[in-house]
Amino acid sequence: MGSLSPVHWAIVIVVVLLLFGSRKLPDMARGLGQSMRILKAESRAMAEDATRPDEAARPSDTPSGTSTRSGGATRPAEAQENPSSEERHAS
Repeated sequence: MGSLSPVHWAIVIVVVLLLFGSRKLPDMARGLGQSMRILKAESRAMAEDATRPDEAARPSDTPSGTSTRSGGATRPAEAQENPSSEERHAS
């Protein structure tokens, strides 16, 4: 009674297809995948921040409010925290 048999799973799949339609399911899966990627990246960033607490106290080489990227280009720190849609799709 605790586990679902293959017949139960088939019924669930048919109901989901009827409710959402075959056109909406790929979009929903794509959105779920992007959300999972964002969650994974944020949890990695939090883990890195937790392992390097002394870095915040150390003065940085870059001016306040900017950060360097590969290639030496600078951009505001806010833009780095909120990547554009093109940058999100590239990753």
